[in-house]
Amino acid sequence: MSLLKQKQLPGKSKSRRPLNLWFERIMAIIATVNLALVLFDLSYVRFRDFWLQGKVPILLADTTMRIPLPPVTQWYDPIKGIVPHTDTQQYLEKVNELESQMKETGLRSAPTRTILADLRRMSTEIIEENPFQLANKTGTLERIKNRMRDLIATPENSSRKSFQAFWTANYLAAVPDEEGLGFFNSQIRPLIETNYWRSIDETGNFTNLFFWKLDIGFAILFGLEFLVRTFYISRQRTGVSWQDAMLWRWYDIPLFLPIFQWLRVIPVTIRLKDGELIDLERIREQFSRGFIASFAGELTEVIAIQTINQIQSSVKTGELARQLFENSSKAYIDLNDINEIEAISSRLIQLTIYQVLPAIKDDIEALLRHSIEQAINQLPIYKTVQSIPGFSDLPQRMTEQIVTQVSTLITEGSQSLYDAISNDKVGAELTNKLVQNFGRELGLQIQQQQNIEEIQYLVDAFLEEVKVNYVQNLAREDIEKILEETRRLEQKAKL
Repeated sequence: MSLLKQKQLPGKSKSRRPLNLWFERIMAIIATVNLALVLFDLSYVRFRDFWLQGKVPILLADTTMRIPLPPVTQWYDPIKGIVPHTDTQQYLEKVNELESQMKETGLRSAPTRTILADLRRMSTEIIEENPFQLANKTGTLERIKNRMRDLIATPENSSRKSFQAFWTANYLAAVPDEEGLGFFNSQIRPLIETNYWRSIDETGNFTNLFFWKLDIGFAILFGLEFLVRTFYISRQRTGVSWQDAMLWRWYDIPLFLPIFQWLRVIPVTIRLKDGELIDLERIREQFSRGFIASFAGELTEVIAIQTINQIQSSVKTGELARQLFENSSKAYIDLNDINEIEAISSRLIQLTIYQVLPAIKDDIEALLRHSIEQAINQLPIYKTVQSIPGFSDLPQRMTEQIVTQVSTLITEGSQSLYDAISNDKVGAELTNKLVQNFGRELGLQIQQQQNIEEIQYLVDAFLEEVKVNYVQNLAREDIEKILEETRRLEQKAKL
């Protein structure tokens, strides 16, 4: 029971009282609201065009959809120190003045021509001075220039000359509205309206007024909760100081820090889990499985290849042969006081006598029969005997008898001989001596220069083929199936 408590985080228990659970949920909801406000503030400038116009591009179509939104920019622009840019705002106001003047006096009147001349001059100034740069919207200016060039093509492909041609009475009078002021209001005006000017405070950064006033209440709340919670943990846990409790609740610190506010996603996620508002177990499981699967195959392949490379190195240097056949090697460590080579040889003899030979008895008989028949057929007396009445099948009967006796001797005789030797003390000693001498002589013959070089080459080539044919395919193994089987076994173990 004490071990279980030690594994749990302080201040948490597996079954919580309803009051504690509701407290966790309320604080989690408040933290979520605060995080949403922080994320909105951090992303406001980037997505200001959306909050200003409510336009959403439609995928696979060159158009946008307008969503009705509250006047968010009117509320939040002052907090960010954002105001309409003077140059672009005056430009749009001059276009509004042109529309009013055209309704009053027409397109060919002197006041209208004066306004058109002002618009030509202001268009050139906007292109040359780029008032969009401060708002990091130079790309928007390029879109405006491209649209105007597409509308009015010039020999020099100049956006400046396109604007000069657009703001003339002759052009506006000669084209329909969708290529005149209607084009400007639908294609150019929305882009110009997104431009703004933002003030800079005394620190040299862009102004961010009043947000700290919105956030300070949350920071004070979570700061006080952090102190109370950690103090409570230190009083409830023996041997846990207040500082230790603060370290245990380190993930709550971003909730009241005025910097790196995006880190609040960590405590918010943990609080939502603690409040049982979300279930992160499957997400954690999928993340772990994906993380393991991403390199498990490659790691397995690397380990297998490294192991085989070490074996190859031992084979090439002769170290493996020395360890196997030189019992006096000081570098070799015997773990069980058993000569494995002798034990393996003895076991192979037993398998050969009791399992292999009886299983291939028919094959032995067929081979003996064929060999004996071939030998008898070559005897001069064979045809003479066959010609004697009553003796025509004598060679065949002799062959069958010899085959039966020899095969029985090989199979059953070897078993009887091995049983007799095993039960006889002297025979057992002779057998052990035979196995020892066999292993020693085999080792000596293997260590002959010509033999060991050939064996080392064959073993090295075999291991190389193993790497090519099998080890490199380990990475192709379905890691997901392996992980699924592991999870299934873990579930069975818990039952």
